Amino acid sequence: MAKKALVVEDDINIAELLRLYLEKDDFEVTIAGDGGKGVAEFERVNPDLVLLDIMLPVMDGWAVCREIRASDRKVPIIMLTAKGETFDKVNGLEMGADDYIVKPFEVKELIARIHAVMRRYDGAPGEKPKRLVFDKLVIDMESFELIVDGQRVEAPPKEMELLYHLASSPNRVYTRNQLLDEVWGFDYFGDSRTVDVHIKRLREKLENVSDKWSLKTVWGVGYKFELKQG
Repeated sequence: MAKKALVVEDDINIAELLRLYLEKDDFEVTIAGDGGKGVAEFERVNPDLVLLDIMLPVMDGWAVCREIRASDRKVPIIMLTAKGETFDKVNGLEMGADDYIVKPFEVKELIARIHAVMRRYDGAPGEKPKRLVFDKLVIDMESFELIVDGQRVEAPPKEMELLYHLASSPNRVYTRNQLLDEVWGFDYFGDSRTVDVHIKRLREKLENVSDKWSLKTVWGVGYKFELKQG
């Protein structure tokens, strides 16, 4: 069955170009010309992928991204925008976007990034378990649920992926660049601030929950999910 893509883009030439290439890649494509229609089409179509411009009429891309991430549906979001400042990239990724590509872009690069993002969501068979259980902590990547001390805690997909990646290899130290590459999955121009921000938010959710594990900073190197002995 063909996967469904939602393109939220007010420039009709760019939207139709994206439709052309996505259809060649076996997607069924729906186009929305403003942010309000983008949210409505997201609810109607239930897409497998969202390509989202930022500068949109009615509702900007930031607001559309927030609406999508507030839903129960876990779907990859790639932001397409003329805004190329590092602040904008960090802002988009912290808001829950999975990738961020600056216009003008090479279509082949965009398609490659789409495949990379969707592979991360689909997962590879026979690899890590999708549900990790520790003392007072459950990380369930099948349902994208984080259970802390018996209570479900809201966590954006990227926070979940980061925590899962660290907890899948307890006591292994990851550098920020390794986490950017392995969790975000693309060249982030050497900016590691987004990792620090996500770790900070995870710590706010997990602090003092258990004395058997913790998210540790390894100064001068990076981070690890530490399992205490005994």
